[in-house]
Amino acid sequence: MALSHASEQESRADLAADCARRIRRRWRAEVAAVGVTGALAHDDDRDGTDVELVVATYRPGTGPAPTRRRLDGHVVVLTVASQQDLLSRARALTPRWPLLADRHLHIHPLDDDSGWLATLRDTHLGRLAEASTREFGALAQEAWCEAWSLFDAAARSGQWHDDDGAILLLAQARLAAAVTDGLLTRTYFRGPADAARRTGTTGLDLVELRDRLGAQATELEKRGRPVDAELF
Repeated sequence: MALSHASEQESRADLAADCARRIRRRWRAEVAAVGVTGALAHDDDRDGTDVELVVATYRPGTGPAPTRRRLDGHVVVLTVASQQDLLSRARALTPRWPLLADRHLHIHPLDDDSGWLATLRDTHLGRLAEASTREFGALAQEAWCEAWSLFDAAARSGQWHDDDGAILLLAQARLAAAVTDGLLTRTYFRGPADAARRTGTTGLDLVELRDRLGAQATELEKRGRPVDAELF
């Protein structure tokens, strides 16, 4: 019999807590904190995401190895990095920021006696406060170019009657367009599905996606970031 939604969420939460206990027991001297991101950090299971654990170590190369495994019917993703490396990631802004920010801003502590994981969140918030509109415009310009490249590849695949390839590339182009929207509006998402839903790129056909990319290009030009520009 299938588990109810609440039971499924509880099962994932119990698995996350058990993994944290086992990590702490085995690597007590190396591990500074263990937290969970994704749906469990939001206290829901809306997208049925994996059990995503973040392990902060005192020094690089210590603690458990990063891995992805299925346990008790659930996929567990273990991200392991030193405190310094995690802080560096929290300070970094890349064209994929709309898909990465949530893991810095929403991380639920499972084992964090010192409250260090709050520092990770505050570090990212501080970096966002420093970031200028111009910086986000540059990131959006890069994301737009990726979206256009994927759109163009999808259109060409369709012309060559490669329907499977066209479908795959179109889905990737929709996500890239959603990411571009996120950068233009400084909006981050819980994941790819959330990005597509909230930006309305889900279900766009090639013509509609071309029009969306055209509107984004116009906005980028207004911000001094034309999509057709010199390399240097």
